[in-house]
Amino acid sequence: MSNLLKTQKTHFTRNEDIKKEWILIDADAKILGRLASQLAYRLRGKHRIDYSSHQDIGDRIVVVNAAKVKVSGNKHEQKIYYRHTGYTGNLRKILFKDMLKKSPEKIVKLAVKRMLPSGPLGRRLLDNLYIYEGLEHPHKSQNPKQWDPVFK
Repeated sequence: MSNLLKTQKTHFTRNEDIKKEWILIDADAKILGRLASQLAYRLRGKHRIDYSSHQDIGDRIVVVNAAKVKVSGNKHEQKIYYRHTGYTGNLRKILFKDMLKKSPEKIVKLAVKRMLPSGPLGRRLLDNLYIYEGLEHPHKSQNPKQWDPVFK
C-alpha cells in the first residue's frame, strides 16, 4: 500500500543548467501564420523534455529572408495592421503589402509576439528572436543550426 502512495518528485531545471541552442530559419516562401506558430513553440521551449511554463527555456532563433514571407488567400491585398497613437481619433492603419515594403521584420515579429504570453515572460522570450530582411545576419559566430519547421 505504501508504494501506491509514493509520488515522484517534480523536476525543476535551474537557470544555470539551461542550454539554449542557436537555430537558423529561412522564411523564404513560408506561410506567415504557420511559421509564427512554429517559432513561438520553439521560443517557448515546448519541444524540450524539461519544459516548464514559467521559465525562459527555449532556443535563440535567427530568421532570415523575412521579406519573402507569404500569406494565403487575398491577405496580401486585404490584411490591415492597426495601431493607436494614444490620442483621440488617431487610429493608424497600414496594409500588409505596404508593411512588407516598409519593414518586413516587423510583420514576423508581430505574428510571433501575438502567439506568446503577454507580460514579462513573453517580452523576455521575444528577446531571443532575431529577424533579418535578407540572407545576411551577424550571428555566424554562434554557429546556428539550420532548422526547417515541419508544417502539418
